[in-house]
Amino acid sequence: MSLPVGKNYNEAPWADETDIDYNRYFDIAALLKGELPPSPVPKYGIRDDGHALFYDEQVNFVFGDPEGGKTWLALTAASELLRLGATGRVLVIDLDHNGAAATVTRLLALGADRDALADPERFLYVEPEDRLHATEVVADMAAWKPAIAVVDSMGELLPLFGSSSNSADDFTTVHSRILKPLAKAGACVIVIDHLSKGSDSRTFGAGGTAAKKRAVGGVSLRVRAKDAFTPGKGGSAYLTINKDRHGGLREHCPSGDREPLAGLFELRVFDGGVLEPVIHAPKDGQSAPTDFGISGGDPQRLAEDVATLDALDPPPSSQRDVCARMSWGGNRAAEALRAWRDSRRE
Repeated sequence: MSLPVGKNYNEAPWADETDIDYNRYFDIAALLKGELPPSPVPKYGIRDDGHALFYDEQVNFVFGDPEGGKTWLALTAASELLRLGATGRVLVIDLDHNGAAATVTRLLALGADRDALADPERFLYVEPEDRLHATEVVADMAAWKPAIAVVDSMGELLPLFGSSSNSADDFTTVHSRILKPLAKAGACVIVIDHLSKGSDSRTFGAGGTAAKKRAVGGVSLRVRAKDAFTPGKGGSAYLTINKDRHGGLREHCPSGDREPLAGLFELRVFDGGVLEPVIHAPKDGQSAPTDFGISGGDPQRLAEDVATLDALDPPPSSQRDVCARMSWGGNRAAEALRAWRDSRRE
């Protein structure tokens, strides 16, 4: 077969594609002319060896059973920016109805400076009333630019948008409207999440869709109580790596385990209610227990609470609803509501 006359076959095959706007694409050539940027490394939640847990400008997850220390760990990282002499802005989005007073009390106990907490240029706390309120807060953050944004918790954020925790599409929608914009605003986003009661899903990670794990841009840490967190006595918890997208934390942890030990989080209590949070770096060869079973709580009482919620008409809609109708505390209501939702999916 003869080739068409007049065509220059030494030209690149794309030479006549003049309608491509390369400004839409990242300039790799310019990147390679200079020094390649270093791989991301965790910045907040500093261990006692100087290495940290959570990545800046990424979505990080902390998950585990109720009262295992998840919120304490997230607020410990936040308090690093709120102590006397520190700088940086912190946002707390409280969907679990911990309350402003309880949250501020915890931050003060962790060493946060009163002036920093009282300054709206340094610290903001909000309990979104609905999805519009939540999206307006996120829009504000594009200008306010928090260094850390704590979202407590994913289990209440999804229902706020009428979304199911088992739907990948629902989670992706909420992620793109709330979590991703916070990270793009420059925040280390620390999302608190929970475990379901099913053994298979507990082994995999946080309850609900697998899309949660795929969406982790930083690190996902499993938190398991070692010594129960008790008012006036403190407590401790194992921190293990469920996912580390960039490997910056895993690099400084013992190898060999399916979920390497990232540290031991400890709250020490002193006179006057002052707390000293310490994230102990793991030692070579050290690991956490591999039992992913349900920790803490009374299984019989939980089963009774689930049956009580199952009998409600109309069905419970949120943790706030359960607290109001049953006169239960926040932790009991949250645990019972999660177990009830899990039982409805089985």
